[in-house]
Amino acid sequence: MSNYIRVCDVEKYYGNKSNVTKAVDRVSFCVEKGEFVGVMGASGSGKTTLLNMLATIDRATAGHIYYADTDITELKEDELSEFRKKNLGFVFQEYNLLDTLTIEENIVLALTLQGGKKQQIQQECEQILRLLGIADIREKFPYQVSGGQKQRCACARALVNHPKLLLADEPTGALDSRSAQTLLETFTDLNRTMGATILMVTHDAFSSSYCSRILFLKDGKIFYELVRGEKTRKVFLQEILDVLSLTGGELSDAR
Repeated sequence: MSNYIRVCDVEKYYGNKSNVTKAVDRVSFCVEKGEFVGVMGASGSGKTTLLNMLATIDRATAGHIYYADTDITELKEDELSEFRKKNLGFVFQEYNLLDTLTIEENIVLALTLQGGKKQQIQQECEQILRLLGIADIREKFPYQVSGGQKQRCACARALVNHPKLLLADEPTGALDSRSAQTLLETFTDLNRTMGATILMVTHDAFSSSYCSRILFLKDGKIFYELVRGEKTRKVFLQEILDVLSLTGGELSDAR
């Protein structure tokens, strides 16, 4: 394995001189290619801000973020857009679906924009629709389906491109237990069989127990790290709950 992502002394400030908020405080860590990394912390810990910087949605105030040999903190806006399109898949709390397109059309949009062949696009879409259990709502529009179904559509849209890095922000937040488990198992399968690198922000211990490593943030800093190794998911889940109970993190039911 090699360090695919290197985050070096990254800081993020908001506000002006009279009222400055330090959201991320000199954070450094590496993510190896093929890792499934979770980022946990209470509200206001800086986890979503960190994800947004890795997603090229927000710029770091200081420090550097490298994807392989590319320093994304040095890229111009048009270069960032191209990098994002070629390398990243996103699943955020807001579904960001287009209400004028059907569920299926939302999923194939990115492939169509990249000029993919129609037959291949259909095959890719069919596979992901069935994988996430939303084939039966393909002709419906986002406003006609539940929040959980919208989130699964958003996940399908992110996965259909086989991104080099999948960035997920509370991806199971709108899902029931069964759907959440299906999605997390899909992430795990994508990680294991395709070698996809996944970075997931969550406050949910059940979701994070699917990760291979977890970084815990507090007041914008990494203060603890857990590695799953050969442990069962049940044992790893208990370790996560133990850390959260000591740090005042947001505890979610372990389902």
